Amino acid sequence: MTSQDVSTLMQHMGARARAASAVMARAPAARKNQALRELARLLGEAGPELQVANEADVARAQAAGLAAPMVDRLRLTPGIIATLQEGCLQLASMADIIGEISGMREQPSGIRVGQMRVPLGVFGMIYESRPNVTIEAASLSIKSGNACILRGGSEAIDSNKALARLVGRALQLAGLPEDAVQLVPTTDRAAVGQLIAMPDYVDVIIPRGGKGLIERISAEAKVPVIKHLDGNCHTYVDDPCDVAMAVTIADNAKTQKYSPCNATESLLVARGVAADFLPRIAAVYRDKGVEMRCDPEARAILAADPALQDARLAEATEADWSAEYLAPIISIRVVAGVDEAIAHINRYSSHHTDAIVTTDHVHAQRFLREVDSASVMVNASTRFADGFEYGLGAEIGISTDKFHARGPVGIEGLTSLKYVVLGQGEIRR
Repeated sequence: MTSQDVSTLMQHMGARARAASAVMARAPAARKNQALRELARLLGEAGPELQVANEADVARAQAAGLAAPMVDRLRLTPGIIATLQEGCLQLASMADIIGEISGMREQPSGIRVGQMRVPLGVFGMIYESRPNVTIEAASLSIKSGNACILRGGSEAIDSNKALARLVGRALQLAGLPEDAVQLVPTTDRAAVGQLIAMPDYVDVIIPRGGKGLIERISAEAKVPVIKHLDGNCHTYVDDPCDVAMAVTIADNAKTQKYSPCNATESLLVARGVAADFLPRIAAVYRDKGVEMRCDPEARAILAADPALQDARLAEATEADWSAEYLAPIISIRVVAGVDEAIAHINRYSSHHTDAIVTTDHVHAQRFLREVDSASVMVNASTRFADGFEYGLGAEIGISTDKFHARGPVGIEGLTSLKYVVLGQGEIRR
């Protein structure tokens, strides 16, 4: 496609999305929920079709030499499909918040002032790899009464097209405009530049992918951006703690899946429990092939254990404390206690998700208050930091911004509040 072709395509998609957004904003909750239930059903019935499309994407990625964790993000396994179905049904069962009025208060003048929750309008979603995002974005867009334009990565184009067809069919069956969810059909990168520069048609951009993509979009977008750049998440093992629980959590937070942005990348350990905890978690990481990049104190403890001679140990550099590995690598540091742990996290964290494992209530409360991240956890794996696990039905991404939406962005993150004023003829004097 020529640059003019791409420009024309995106302008037409934007105009159709804007028109569809007006219909979606006033759509009855019953129709939106019907579309979500139809989508869940269609996902269950389209297994063979989705498998063929997904296998084509995976084969192409492997032939191109894409790293294994990135290939893993492409896969539409039966488990992933089942999770997408459940997310759609969960959204359908949730109350519709559009039109909800809160905080209504009468003023001395006699007028009553409150806030009504309304859709954002049209959002653009730009994402890499994970084709499941197509369904997550579409389902949340439908439930929140928005329209959206989706631009997936070229590596998942076949999967995304197959999934988008299901969304269109579900909208049609529910009597809603198919233009409410549109997938950009071209892999031409010029489409991204067009999408982020259409304020007449697009109200917000949500990028989901690597740091390079998000930095580019944040710099070039002419509309607001909801984003996070990195997922450098921490697990801090406190003194005192249940060491067995700490081993279980630190294992899951790192190894349950390496590629997500909520996987733990840095492990902090209080000095008082380090001698007991570190050899136990190191044995787990060794058996799973995880490289441990340690500060001198942590490395000395592990190197002294004869049972860990075959563990993959390395010296941590300054860069490791800020690194998002998305791989079987973890940085490990021994700290004096909760004060040093909080200070380390607030300095090096990407403000995504950080957890403490502790039996001290005061330490837990301090960690919750003082760690400056979008999600802060006590005695739980950082891998829980996503919209589905938070009961949001699905998520469109994670925001580490401090305005509007923060943390997993679900229905509320795709809405805004406007003031409504009710009067009975009052005038200002």
